Amino acid sequence: MGDRTLPAGRSLPTPGGEMNTSRRRFLKTAAGVALAAPAATRAANLNGRGQHACIGVGGMGWNDFNKFKSHGKTEVVAICDVDSNRLAKASREVPDARTYSDWRELLAKEGDRVDSVNVTVPDHMHFPIAMTAVESGKHVYCQKPLCHDVAEVRLLTEATRKAGVKTQLGTQAAAGNGDRTFVHWIKGGVIGKIRRVVLCSNRPGAIKSYRFVGPRPEKPENAPGHLDWDLWTGTAPVRPYAPHIYHPGKWRSWLDFGTGWSGDIGCHVFDATWKALGLTAPRTVSARVQESWKQSKIRRGDTWPQSDHITWVFPGTSMTEKDEITVEWFDGLFYPPAEVQALVPTKPYPHESAMVIGTEGAIILPNGKMPTLLPPEKFKSIKAPKLEPRDHYHHFCDAIHGEAKNESYFEQTGPMTEAILLGTVAIRTPDTLLKWNPGKMEITNNSVANSLLSRQYRKGWSVAGF
Repeated sequence: MGDRTLPAGRSLPTPGGEMNTSRRRFLKTAAGVALAAPAATRAANLNGRGQHACIGVGGMGWNDFNKFKSHGKTEVVAICDVDSNRLAKASREVPDARTYSDWRELLAKEGDRVDSVNVTVPDHMHFPIAMTAVESGKHVYCQKPLCHDVAEVRLLTEATRKAGVKTQLGTQAAAGNGDRTFVHWIKGGVIGKIRRVVLCSNRPGAIKSYRFVGPRPEKPENAPGHLDWDLWTGTAPVRPYAPHIYHPGKWRSWLDFGTGWSGDIGCHVFDATWKALGLTAPRTVSARVQESWKQSKIRRGDTWPQSDHITWVFPGTSMTEKDEITVEWFDGLFYPPAEVQALVPTKPYPHESAMVIGTEGAIILPNGKMPTLLPPEKFKSIKAPKLEPRDHYHHFCDAIHGEAKNESYFEQTGPMTEAILLGTVAIRTPDTLLKWNPGKMEITNNSVANSLLSRQYRKGWSVAGF
């Protein structure tokens, strides 16, 4: 399995014995080296129903599969999953669809038959699948975060720009009236110039249910017969299978596979603020983390912390009061400061939300809900705009057919994801102010942090674009 080649037929440098050389080449490419011309997309030739492939049909993938299947001009013609039980379940819904366990085989065999794909798999496999699909001219919907590493995001964003394909990140709330109203009010100057942003996700029960402490099990077990563990592992280092700690669900807690809570939920919570303020690459980023994680060499080498506080300093925009703006993220047992919580008259403070404080007031957006202007009595006359209903998934499909201009496309959400993943780098080098040079794609003052912008791929898993 480990030496299979990509369907695109490009055998590219793999990390390993040449890790340092390969990594430098990757970062150089990601910083702006021209990419090969992509295959022609079929967008201009779509007649009737678009041909779609679902890569990953379990968990969130099941939701995505059903959403794409329900679009009137989209036909799911191919499905892929490393878990044969999940694949069989989806196949019963679309019996005529072709089935695959290996995404590389799907993209190789489907060729021009498929117009678009969705990538709904663990974070560490987002880039190889999405990049290969983009370079073969496919429209791509990808779950968040866009990639596992900063350098991957940059390269995929640039490849998308060159390919001219339609793309969309899985920030479902972006289509909702709440996020859109929030953006409308901020851009309209309702709360004046922006002074401060506080994001948080202190979801009740999340630490116990979703965030694994570790360590890895001492005794490996055989993967169940329905799961291809080698394919699931993909680009990551080989790890012995163990039940209940990787597949399904808790893979997000592991450095090898996920991006932690901020990398996952952060994309949802940050998205509307990023769009409203027109933010660009941060100047600096730093993080505080849970003390028990920081003091454990084993946990720091394996898992993400259960709690963290990230601080970015961004260049100011036309929407901000000053020439720079601070954005903070709190999760787990790190909570927004008391003076921020005090702005909300009702209790408890929305546990997963974006708070934007301006010169004339504030606005809070609970994730997936309608925003509230603060103080409420000051803004009683302000009404939410009348917005047309919008389905996040169907908006992407409509854009493929030229019937809409979708948002959350990679050129828009890629820079946001870069910033969020720089936050995860800061988590791994806590209590250190990291200085970011986006043009050189370099953390200029910390070599350890800079080495975390990309990762070593398992031998045989080289990816187009490297």
